[in-house]
Amino acid sequence: MIKNSNIDRIGGMEFATFKLKEGVKESTLVALSNRLELEFLSQQEELIMHFLVRGENGIYADVAIASSQEKAEAYCQQWLSNTVAMEYLELIDTESVNMTFWTRIN
Repeated sequence: MIKNSNIDRIGGMEFATFKLKEGVKESTLVALSNRLELEFLSQQEELIMHFLVRGENGIYADVAIASSQEKAEAYCQQWLSNTVAMEYLELIDTESVNMTFWTRIN
């Protein structure tokens, strides 16, 4: 999802890798991610882009690109009070999560 193609707006991001809980299908993750986009993330003005990627060995990454690292961190905190976000988080093996925040430097 891109709200504005102006790359100059990108200032920070959240990058979280994780595995799904045993028995959870990728299609369930994608469906909840799409709901999250519609019902929550699309309302965040400083969120520029959000997407999922799949790597090797069952590793996924959730990426949120925002106007600043601080905004990315703030949106991440808001997940904990959003019903759809909590459903999404329930799919994830919490022991596998590695969440980092980044600031654009060029």
